[in-house]
Amino acid sequence: MSVAKAGEFGLIARVTARLPAGSGTLLGPGDDAAVVRAADGRVVASTDVLVEGRHFRRDWCSAQDVGHRAAAANLADIAAMGATPTALLVALCVPADLDARWAEELADGLGEEAAVVGAAVVGGDMSGSPTLTIAVTALGDLAGRAPVVRTGARPGDVVAMCGRVGYAAAGYTVLSRGFRTPKVLVDAYRRPQVQYDAGPEAAELCATSMIDVSDGLLADVGHVAKGSGVAVDLRRDAFEVPRQMRDAAYALGVDPYTWVLAGGEDHALVATFPEGISLPPRWRVVGAVREGSGVTVDGRPFKGPTGWQHF
Repeated sequence: MSVAKAGEFGLIARVTARLPAGSGTLLGPGDDAAVVRAADGRVVASTDVLVEGRHFRRDWCSAQDVGHRAAAANLADIAAMGATPTALLVALCVPADLDARWAEELADGLGEEAAVVGAAVVGGDMSGSPTLTIAVTALGDLAGRAPVVRTGARPGDVVAMCGRVGYAAAGYTVLSRGFRTPKVLVDAYRRPQVQYDAGPEAAELCATSMIDVSDGLLADVGHVAKGSGVAVDLRRDAFEVPRQMRDAAYALGVDPYTWVLAGGEDHALVATFPEGISLPPRWRVVGAVREGSGVTVDGRPFKGPTGWQHF
C-alpha cells in the first residue's frame, strides 16, 4: 500500500504504533506537542536532515538502515555536548507512491537506535514531497554538567578519540563502485556504531572541547581549532587501518588514510583534555593542541580533501 492510499493519519497511526516510549517521555505522539522530562532545567537540542540521493540511497540501505543513520547523526550531536539524548522529533516528507511499509520500517530503525540510549521518538510531522527527506531533531539532558563546546581547547591539551573513523567512508566508496563487500565496511556505512555514553563520560573527565566526526576528522577537528583559536596536530600512527580496509583500499586504488582522516559518518567522538588526565582505555590519544591555527598531520598540512562538502 502506498502512503497516498494509507493517508496522512493512517500512516501516522501505523508508524507511531511501532515506536516504543522512552524513560524521559511524559507524553508521546498523539497531541499537538510531546512532553519530555527535563530534570536538569536545560535542554540540549540539535537538528539534522537526510535527503535521498544526497545522504542515502534506497538501493544501498534498507528503510531500517536509514532510520538508524538518521537517528545516529542526531544522537551523536547530543553526546558531543556532554549530554544524554532523551527524545527525537522526526519530520518525514515522502513521495505519494512510496510504499507505506518503507515508512514503517524507517520508524523501526529510528526507534531502535534511540532505544540504545533510552530515548524515544516522541513526535514529528509528515508531508508529501517529490524528494524523500527526513529531518530529525534530538533533545538531550546535561544532568547538571556544563556543556562541552568547540571553543574550549587550550595549547597543551591532548586530543583523544572514542570510536572508529574511516569505516563508513570506506563502505560508501565500496557501494559507490557497485560492490557489497567487505561487509564490515558496508555495515558501518549503513548503521554507525556510536559510543554515545562516551560524551557524558568526557564531560565528567573535564574535557575542554568536543565534537563528533560527521563530516570528516580533519574537517571536524578544524572546527574545534578555529573555534578555540588554536592549532591541532594529529598523529597518523595513532589510527589503525584494519586489514579489510587496507585490502579494499588496494583493490579500489584509494589511500586508506583518506577514509580515516577525511571520511565522515562514523560519529566517533573527539575531545581535548588537559595534559596529565588519566583517560579510560577506549579514549585513544591521537594528537595535541598547540599555539597557532589550523590542523596538521605529523606536523604537515594534509594533502587531499579534509571532509564532506554539503554544497
